[in-house]
Amino acid sequence: MSSELILLVDDEPSIIQLSRMYFEREGFRVQEISDGESALDAVAKHQPALVVLDVMLPGLDGFDVCRKLRASGNQTPIIMLTARDEDIDKILGLELGADDYLTKPFNPRELIARVKAILRRGETKKQADGKTVHHGELTIDPVTREVRIASRTLDLRTQEFDLLLTLAEQPGRVFTREQLLQLAWGFDYYGQTRTVDVHIAHLRKKMEGGSVKIETVTGVGYKLVT
Repeated sequence: MSSELILLVDDEPSIIQLSRMYFEREGFRVQEISDGESALDAVAKHQPALVVLDVMLPGLDGFDVCRKLRASGNQTPIIMLTARDEDIDKILGLELGADDYLTKPFNPRELIARVKAILRRGETKKQADGKTVHHGELTIDPVTREVRIASRTLDLRTQEFDLLLTLAEQPGRVFTREQLLQLAWGFDYYGQTRTVDVHIAHLRKKMEGGSVKIETVTGVGYKLVT
């Protein structure tokens, strides 16, 4: 992990300099970009392990960059930086396919922790034993990362797949949002539970029409049922 490339996309020199210092201290390589159009080019050219993407950028903003990357099929992990601590910015980023978000000003140690968690999750996927999961009409193949409900194949994003697999591996078990963050995202800290809610909403919409459901257990969390 230590030699992987992180693409830092931000037009604030102080953010870039501080983040670079912490990333390089951890052994990461860093590529700096200050605008959205250049970020798209850099992702295609350098194929970074992860993109730290500011929302407020000159020209093409961070939301548009995220939207264009996902629309092109690029699944490079993205952590978005938002200048306002408002749910609408965070939810929009997640809706567009970002993996996580941080609100400025942020602790650079927390940024490093989240980056490591996302990259560690990717490594865990590669080492999966490949055992197919069946639950009612739901079938999940961890090797091909294909999900089917009856004869219908679901088009899931990376994080949606990981979340559904976590629930399906123990059907009927009630998971708290914090447990899902730890198991599906790899985050060993709390406070980002809205991320789970947004991804659950995505999954429910894509699973409509099938007998397998994700139920809300009021005051606790979620479980997968038939």
